[in-house]
Amino acid sequence: MKKNSALTCAGLLTTLMATVNAQTLSDVVVSASRAEQRSFDAPAAIQTVDRATIEDAGPQVNLSESLKRVSGLTILNRQNYAQDLQVSIRGFGARSAFGIRGIRLLIDGIPATTPDGQGQGSSISLPSTERIEVLRGPLAQLYGNSSGGVIQAFTREAPQTPELSALLYTGSFGLSRTDWQYAGRVGGYGLVADYSTFDIEGYRANSQAERKQFNGKLSFDAFEKTKVNVVFNQFDMPLAQDPLGLTTAQVAANPTQAGTNALSARVRKITTQSQLGTSIKHELDSSSSLTARAYTGNRENTQYQANSFWVGLDRSYYGAGLQYNQQTQVAGIPVAWVGGYEFDHSSERRQGGASPSGEKTPGSLNRDEDNQARNSDFFVQATLSASEKISLVTGLRASSVRFNSEDYYLSNGNGSGGVSFQATSPVLGVTYHANDALNLYANYGQGFETPTLAEVAYAGSGAPSFNTAVAASTSQHIEVGAKWAPSAGTRLDFTVFQVKSTDEIVVSSSTNGQTTFKNAPGTHRTGWELSGSTVLSPHVRASVSASQIDATYSKTFTNGSTTVASGNKLPGIPQHFLFSELLWTGHKMGAGKAGRALGSTAGIELTQAGRLFANDTNTASADGYATLNLKASYAWAVGSGNLTTYARIDNLSDERYVGSVIVNQAASQFYEPAPGRNWTLGLRLVVPL
Repeated sequence: MKKNSALTCAGLLTTLMATVNAQTLSDVVVSASRAEQRSFDAPAAIQTVDRATIEDAGPQVNLSESLKRVSGLTILNRQNYAQDLQVSIRGFGARSAFGIRGIRLLIDGIPATTPDGQGQGSSISLPSTERIEVLRGPLAQLYGNSSGGVIQAFTREAPQTPELSALLYTGSFGLSRTDWQYAGRVGGYGLVADYSTFDIEGYRANSQAERKQFNGKLSFDAFEKTKVNVVFNQFDMPLAQDPLGLTTAQVAANPTQAGTNALSARVRKITTQSQLGTSIKHELDSSSSLTARAYTGNRENTQYQANSFWVGLDRSYYGAGLQYNQQTQVAGIPVAWVGGYEFDHSSERRQGGASPSGEKTPGSLNRDEDNQARNSDFFVQATLSASEKISLVTGLRASSVRFNSEDYYLSNGNGSGGVSFQATSPVLGVTYHANDALNLYANYGQGFETPTLAEVAYAGSGAPSFNTAVAASTSQHIEVGAKWAPSAGTRLDFTVFQVKSTDEIVVSSSTNGQTTFKNAPGTHRTGWELSGSTVLSPHVRASVSASQIDATYSKTFTNGSTTVASGNKLPGIPQHFLFSELLWTGHKMGAGKAGRALGSTAGIELTQAGRLFANDTNTASADGYATLNLKASYAWAVGSGNLTTYARIDNLSDERYVGSVIVNQAASQFYEPAPGRNWTLGLRLVVPL
């Protein structure tokens, strides 16, 4: 721990001596105010990852490739495609046994998170994504249930000149990645159509995965002031083996082995998902607009567990929203405000039965029910320019969430039930615009987080039952931050925060793929986040993203026969995280961004994480680690197009470490080892038509 702390300080000091974010003053974001504004002016902790960064970060398979450079966001690649990434923002989402919890996902303004707070990072098609915004802190609470933070992805706009592109990647552990994309405009219609494949044998035994994904966006102007976007996404994962977690002894003996029963039970997941959505924006006049959205989709998921049982979900979902934006004046004070309504609904048929040797046994059904979740929310947000130096932001969201379960299997009805949650989430903030190069802000907000349908699916010792005993968690958020841009090529963001929660939803136990949850009486989180970058010379840029968090239980409680003491650390949250990069380009950089240009690029990355506790009693933990990555690319003209080659070596020093943990795993199989030294090679061809 001392070694890692020293490395953290050294890495920060070295980078900060040069000054320090891959954003510039001209970066445009929408998540903070639901309207376009400069990132520098947004009264919140918000960071953008652009297209060039996504391309240079790896084969564009996982969000962890590019989002690890966002301060305050912890994204752990579990090397387990059956369970998705572990994503947390200021500790929210860290409890997740699979998928993404506690964080809202949006793609082109359309929710990729269901009403109960469940989301899948794989829903975002990275090869066709133009940028990703990450909003942290109090303003995120205005997105409703489970808004510990917001991750919003935007599909690229079709260029005026049509183009075809092909992307090929190969790498360690049998990695194979392809992507084929058409983007262009024909008349008044813009089309982006992207199809990608991904295959990997896996670092560990029983970790093979196959994926196929299509993402398409059609844009056109229905009328002079009416813009329409239609987005369709299809995701097919016919195989994702689950290597499970390992005990301390198993990690020491062979970190590449699969966990207990993973091979004999053929533990794996099969998933398909399709979603169609549309958004329509109509400009009423020069100062007001109306935006409507609607979407529908289906997700089918079958999981074969280590206890020789299977669980299947067939989820249908839909939703709609309406939003009004206006810029006006109230008593001579400029006001930009937005108000709207959102409704979302999901219904999933949950079934389960025996699966000895990883195959369903006919007639062995032991669970059959219909689970439903829906939300109905109103929200309003306003930004007031009180003076040239002072602006205020305020908002309110009234949320209503309802769960229902209808059991078709148990004659005693124990699998049936219903529960409702209501909450009002206010937000208030102030920004002091000290000068053109410095903004200071402070925000306060209240939020809430319901359990997900998956988190109320089991009660007691993993018994199939609709568990209505898990209450919604409420939280209070405070943050104070500064944004400083002394020159066009230098930007520094710094934030300190405090979060207090009541009835925090925590893992009660996790065994054989079945996880139960309960409420802890309270938690307390304090921390800081820093991100920045500077152009050291016309060809060199340094950047850093760092965060530290002290996340503890604020009250003693019992979990079964175990007492969890006040002051214990929340599991699943690295105590500190650092990402820094030194980037060289053969061409001259612009103001803060390397951009896409012909020639060579090379960089070195340092990633460091602190200790990661695996259980509530803090008797099990994974040591911190530090890794170095090298990357290089070269682009040259090929006729009227261009060809780019990519090369990466990750974990250059071949450090052996645990990348993530399974919180409160009942058999002490907490640990998911990360791979040692590994490499990828890529090729991308873009040809104008």
